[in-house]
Amino acid sequence: MSAQALYRKWRSQAFEEIVAQEHVTRTLRNALRDGRVAHAYLFTGPRGTGKTSMARLLAKAVNCVGESENKPCNECPICKSITEGRALDLIEIDAASNRGIDEVRDLRDKVGFRPGECKYRVYILDEAHMLTTPAFNALLKTLEEPPPHAIFVLVTTQPQDIPMTIISRCQRFDFHRIPVPEIVKHLKNVAAQEGFQITGAALEAIARQATGSMRDALSLLDQLMAYRQEEVTLERVQEVLGTAPLQAVSDLAHCLATADVTAGLRVINEALDRGVEPRQLNKDLLEYLRGVLVLKIGGESGLLNTTAEALAQMQQLARQMPIGKLLATIRAFNQAGLDLKDGMHPRLPLEMALVEATLPERAQPAAAPTMVVESGAAEAKEAAAHKPEPIKSDAPHPRKAAVAPPGVPATAQEPPASTSQEREETEKPAAEQEAAPAVKEPTAAATAAPGKAAPTLAWFQENWRGVLAAVRARNRSVEALLIKSCEPVEVRDNVLVLAFYHDFHKQKVEQPKNKEVIDAALSEMTGQPFVVKCVRFEGDGSQRAREKEKEEKQERQNLAIESDPIVREAVDRYGAKITDVRPLEA
Repeated sequence: MSAQALYRKWRSQAFEEIVAQEHVTRTLRNALRDGRVAHAYLFTGPRGTGKTSMARLLAKAVNCVGESENKPCNECPICKSITEGRALDLIEIDAASNRGIDEVRDLRDKVGFRPGECKYRVYILDEAHMLTTPAFNALLKTLEEPPPHAIFVLVTTQPQDIPMTIISRCQRFDFHRIPVPEIVKHLKNVAAQEGFQITGAALEAIARQATGSMRDALSLLDQLMAYRQEEVTLERVQEVLGTAPLQAVSDLAHCLATADVTAGLRVINEALDRGVEPRQLNKDLLEYLRGVLVLKIGGESGLLNTTAEALAQMQQLARQMPIGKLLATIRAFNQAGLDLKDGMHPRLPLEMALVEATLPERAQPAAAPTMVVESGAAEAKEAAAHKPEPIKSDAPHPRKAAVAPPGVPATAQEPPASTSQEREETEKPAAEQEAAPAVKEPTAAATAAPGKAAPTLAWFQENWRGVLAAVRARNRSVEALLIKSCEPVEVRDNVLVLAFYHDFHKQKVEQPKNKEVIDAALSEMTGQPFVVKCVRFEGDGSQRAREKEKEEKQERQNLAIESDPIVREAVDRYGAKITDVRPLEA
């Protein structure tokens, strides 16, 4: 004969045994004491939180005939019959299987019969959201005015699928996910009663895996009891569940913060080789990065169900990772979780997410070769028209060095010079650009004006997209107000003057809360206290906005020409020069 499952054996038989649903148990016990029992209840919440157990407890409590003041007593014949599942006046209906109008009509016809041995006949409709619309309509009048001896309890995990006409006729109780400490406490008590030895770390791992469901936690504990070892450890739990060790998740997060692709790939493959499920590894990493994000934005550590050791590691990582990179990393691995569902290669989505999250400038295309106009002066182009670029060090020669794409020597981007003097002047800034470390995030340390000199208007014009990125990290709405609506026109005494094309954007930016965001971003970018001043553009703002947009389109066209594979091959192989770029047609 098969053994009884733990979640059935340890089903709560008294209100005191219901875990972490004090708001429900207190209300129902007070209602029982005051004789204010309703005719219909709706119990909603995630799976395994005690909804059906509470419905059975309510059925016992309203019919209990024991002398004890605490109902149910679990000693009287009624309580025993309900506990043993032989009470004819407790009717449990699986609404997923009996979801049609005919079944509800049959229930409606029989609800008028008085109970046999109990005071109330209790109907429990499990998975009530599965009823069809005609079935709900047939139940509506009966649920609104049932016989005095009938009580309905609707149990569901999806209350949004139940019509409001039904919900409004019930007393609704929302069951919450059970916190990890409460699950650990209950599992420890069950293990002690069963004579099963398991470490606290193993119990905590089970509780986290259960994600707030006591039934899931008891099922996992039941599975582990089959090992029959002297004491079940955390390593054994991780082996059974296929979860990643906390150290592996922490190491992988550290590799993401330091952009160490080689070490990150090694951590992923070692974890998977030990039997960790790819989706579980991704889930554990996302939960870890979520904790880092909560700490990064100033959230309380109490929001995280984690150990003190892991909390300290998360706090260190939160100080180390910029908010923009952290958000991009979470998005990359969240997408990897979606790809893992249908992907044919279990490792590939994780490895792709790792590489994507550690690229220096993920969304930027490779920089184009230097454009040489008819006058012979070389102009450096930004890597992309819509992404911020850090400031480049000033070169001694008036001509600026081209920006080399990652992994390509800067000298390979320059056209061959006609004289040794010109070659030396051209290659010197390029070499300096190649030796400079790659900048991954437009932080103050990386993009501030060189030295202690105040940044100039030219510096702001060159690094305007970096300013927008710093604003975006604080408030995306404020960044949207600045995009294509203004331009820097003057710098004086640590004040940046922005000329707006329209009054609407100017007035929005001048609001104190929006202005504070921009001032903070400017101070971060420059490394000096900076504020913004808003003025109206002199002349036709709409015409200026169109001209600015046309200039940006022309610049993007130039970049597209420069980055064309055929053009680049001609420049690199034959020493060709781009001497004519036609203006963008209107």
